[in-house]
Amino acid sequence: MIVTRFAPSPTGRLHVGNIRTALHNWMWSRKWGGRFLLRLDDTDVERSTAENAEAIQTDLAWLGLSPDDAVRQSDRFALYEARFEELRGGGHVYPCYESAEELELKRKILAGRGLPPIYDRAALALSDAERAAFEAEGRRPHWRFKLDHDSSIHWDDLIRGVQHLDPKLLSDPVIRRADGSWLYMLPSVIDDIDMGVTHVVRGEDHVTNTGLQLQMFAALGAPAPAFAHEALLVGSEGKLSKRLGSLGCDAFRDEGIEPVALIALLARIGTSLPVEPVTVPETLLDSFDFARFGRAPARFDLDELKALNARILHMLPYGAVADRLPAGMDEAGWEAIRPNLSTVDEAADWWAVVVDAPDTAIADEDRAYLAQAAAIADGADWNDGIWKALTGALAAETGRKGKPLFLPLRLALTGREHGPDMNALLPLIGRERAVERLKAAAG
Repeated sequence: MIVTRFAPSPTGRLHVGNIRTALHNWMWSRKWGGRFLLRLDDTDVERSTAENAEAIQTDLAWLGLSPDDAVRQSDRFALYEARFEELRGGGHVYPCYESAEELELKRKILAGRGLPPIYDRAALALSDAERAAFEAEGRRPHWRFKLDHDSSIHWDDLIRGVQHLDPKLLSDPVIRRADGSWLYMLPSVIDDIDMGVTHVVRGEDHVTNTGLQLQMFAALGAPAPAFAHEALLVGSEGKLSKRLGSLGCDAFRDEGIEPVALIALLARIGTSLPVEPVTVPETLLDSFDFARFGRAPARFDLDELKALNARILHMLPYGAVADRLPAGMDEAGWEAIRPNLSTVDEAADWWAVVVDAPDTAIADEDRAYLAQAAAIADGADWNDGIWKALTGALAAETGRKGKPLFLPLRLALTGREHGPDMNALLPLIGRERAVERLKAAAG
């Protein structure tokens, strides 16, 4: 069974890049009838908050990306401790006593010599007596994972193809701080093993982490999942945008964006497929394939999202929006007004056109014409063709056509020069309100 996971840290809210990662993990699992898991990576106890954890789950629910199970790393420390001791017993981890200042000095010296800032493994050369002396001073060690320099690191990435890293050119990663708290690298591997994760979908900024973690999987005697590293999002201007880091579900909700519109865009940008309007995310699953993803950055354009949102809104059935429409607005009202909307919130403004009399200045030369319109409307057979019948009768009686025929009527009936199709709108206004408005406009 395909098992994917979305593993955000609850140190902040989800932004558009996180949402894209969550979506692609969800889509891959759902395409193959698998499981989609949420893992809150909250090992950073000081920065992680319950509010952010709750907000992440609320945002996923709004998007419709509900996980099949959810866990918190803060509940799994005993598991990490047990697997850490296995690695320690096998010589795969080792204690280091350098302070942050000492490590920074080493990096500066290497940089001054034009060398990469790779840890020199000085801690491995410490004697038992030297380690005891550090302990006596009150120093507590941080722990590093010992990379196997004799084993090449390679994998066939589902997006990037075959990848190679030379472990000799990488620092042994710190996996545990001196205070005993965990860094990201090792707990993530332990959890992926324990949770049966088969595919890890994440950004290309994790490529080096993947290389390091592959050796951790091997040291723990477990097969590694398949990896797909996506190109990162960039703004429409073609460079990394700070604004992308602040665009989250709250911002999209405030803009009136439908969740399915955000999903339709994020599912396709960065791939060889066109972005298309859909009303349900499941429509996108069959065509979702990592082989379609390119290596170039994926461009996210808020204006493109808004335009797509409007196209999707014009396709949504009444049942999908009924609980968000103004009181009294039925299916006929939605279908009449829908083509003029960019967001559902705008429906209230257009529904006011139906239920509230307009306050519109009417040209004097149109008043007698509108009085004729009131008389015809009052005696007409009101049905779905009332607008055609009204304008046809007026054209025959007055000789008007085009704008002089239609515009005064629209202004008197709605207060606006443009708007929904009057064939659909006039039956919603109804005989009584229409006749009153035409008489009022006629003076």
